[in-house]
Amino acid sequence: MYYRYFGLQEEPFSIAVNPRYLFMSARHRDALAHLLYGVGTGGGFILLTGEVGTGKTTINRCLMQQLPADTDMSIILNPALNAEELLATACDELGIEYDRENSTLKDLTDRLHAFLLENHRKGRNTVLLIDEAQHLQFDVLEQIRLLTNLETNTRKLLQIILVGQPELSAMLAKPELRQLNQRITARYNLQPLNLEETDAYIRHRLQVAGLPANQELFPRAVVKAVYRKSRGIPRLINMLCDRTLLGSYGQNKSKVDLKMLQQAAREVLGEEPATGGGSNWPKWLAGGAVAAALLAGVFIWQSQVSGGAGLKAGELAQAPPEQAPTASSQVAAPEAAVAPQASADPWSRDSQQALQSLAGFLGITQLAPGPTCDALAAQAWRCETQRVTSWDELMEFDRPAVLQLLLPARFAAHAVLVGISGESGVLLHEGREILFPLAQLGPLWQGEFVFLWQPPADYSGPIKIGDRGPVVAWLAARFAAIDGQAQPLAGEEFNAALDTRVRLFQRQFNLRDDGVVGLKTLLKLDAVEGGAASLQVGASALASLGER
Repeated sequence: MYYRYFGLQEEPFSIAVNPRYLFMSARHRDALAHLLYGVGTGGGFILLTGEVGTGKTTINRCLMQQLPADTDMSIILNPALNAEELLATACDELGIEYDRENSTLKDLTDRLHAFLLENHRKGRNTVLLIDEAQHLQFDVLEQIRLLTNLETNTRKLLQIILVGQPELSAMLAKPELRQLNQRITARYNLQPLNLEETDAYIRHRLQVAGLPANQELFPRAVVKAVYRKSRGIPRLINMLCDRTLLGSYGQNKSKVDLKMLQQAAREVLGEEPATGGGSNWPKWLAGGAVAAALLAGVFIWQSQVSGGAGLKAGELAQAPPEQAPTASSQVAAPEAAVAPQASADPWSRDSQQALQSLAGFLGITQLAPGPTCDALAAQAWRCETQRVTSWDELMEFDRPAVLQLLLPARFAAHAVLVGISGESGVLLHEGREILFPLAQLGPLWQGEFVFLWQPPADYSGPIKIGDRGPVVAWLAARFAAIDGQAQPLAGEEFNAALDTRVRLFQRQFNLRDDGVVGLKTLLKLDAVEGGAASLQVGASALASLGER
């Protein structure tokens, strides 16, 4: 298959929804936040719309993974049903028993209502998600609206998420559906990716598939053309990129060019060629002479993989943007694959050494012998491992961290990042702070990082309303100190007053305002109290580093 020719482990642009290739752009994160907010507020309807292929299914998958454990969810993927069939499908998904031979609309409604009341008594939430909802008939939508009439004084017993194409919004805006439209508590229209997000999306999928960090398959000019032709729609991006890689493999090329993209666009999008003549590139795969050339190319590639190594990251950074090394020019002498890392590179091959450097930067000294994280645990510090997809997401944690890198020669390395300002990062190496461009560090970083923090005593996981224990009293005391109040809002029971205060705090700092005190809320609380080092670097400090 073509992916092995390019040094990949698998096909990077399959249109199947694979969680490993999840790319959450800013707009995807906003869409997910709207859905989670709608579910958390206990409203009736939540609406997510977007063009075909923009990633609505990806958002749905993320939502299912992030819903609380006390949530029962029914998913209807084929809404081309009448009202009775839709209710029967919802009952099937929720495990509600009913007479399959003689069921009526009233019987199904009564059984669903009884299930919702029992779930509410148990403290559980119920969510109904309907995909491709633009296909719902008017009478079915009205029946769905009636299901939300069952409610308590504070929330609906059934929350309904409607997911569909933009015409769903137009349909709901019609006068006959105004009652349903007025019950939508959260709505979001998912837009396609912009140019920079398209570039990041392509690079992300290639990196997950195993592309060496110093190898370029899609030059900037090609990425721009992919964006124009796909209009930023992820599914079309996948199809175009997959077809261009296959065509480049068929012509024994080391990277995609604009001519190959034009050929792929004609195949995928049905575009007419600008001029007549010229054969389509798939015909190349049928030629005997080209087949021989392909075999020779694969043989050369295998010899490169077994005996060669790529350029170092520092060397790649010095190359002109549009002249990154080709597949053939990246081959080095066999001994380069096992050569020691140059000391000029501001990172370490030793993970324990990197963690100890980070601990020293934070003022943690006199570590006991043994694994660094175990020694830190003895001083009430925790090594926390997280994974993100962008520098912006990393800044949400706002903690100095050890970044997990993968060097061009496929060696693991560890960079201690202690600051970020604009497009520059500050790395700690051998006791010195070194200014380093994020554009050069990014291709080596796989998104995983480790930071150190001190959780509250007795903290074992997220804290929420109804929880009890000393950790709740600790949390209430922290907010009392922040607010300058002599009396905390709660003792050892997480009550409604403390829940309201937590939500206000989360909204103040653009966190998910669900009232659940998890990792990010605790980190922000620590930062507000002035007890944490930040990744933020001031302009004067950055200028001082630049002069060294």
